Formats: sequence, C-alpha cells, structure tokens
Amino acid sequence: MINWSTDEKKFKKNDPKGYRLWRLTQLINYGLDGEKLDKQEVKKAWPKIKDRLDPNTLAYFNYLLWGKRPASTDIKTDFWHLS
Repeated sequence: MINWSTDEKKFKKNDPKGYRLWRLTQLINYGLDGEKLDKQEVKKAWPKIKDRLDPNTLAYFNYLLWGKRPASTDIKTDFWHLS
C-alpha cells in the first residue's frame, strides 16, 4: 500500500506505536495489496482502531474475529452509494 499524503518513514521513526495503528487501519480500510494481517495483532489493536473503520468492514471484522453475526442494522447499504 502506498500512501501519498503521509511521510511514513518520519511517522514510523517518531511514533512507532501510532504508526502501526495507523497502518493497520489503512490496510483494513483501503486494501491489503497482497499483505496478510496478523489476527492476534488486529485483536490487540481492536479497541483503538475499531472507531476508525468503515461501518461495513467493522461488522465483517466483528464476525471474523469473534463470530458475532451482524444484525441488519449493522450493514450500511447507503455507504458510498452513488445514486
């Protein structure tokens, strides 16, 4: 994943923990680009990143990580809807 608006080297050097949370959020929201996520790392970071995730992605990850089936109110059908 390439991010054009953030100096990743500087961010990683100055705030390694913040960088890891930011990068994890970016990968989840915008695509993995062939990378794989570490399930334990996602679970550990979950309380800090869950509020920054796309609502549908949040529902999907709740299912993947904890087996919580999404309710119909958890699925946002008008998110990114262009009609």
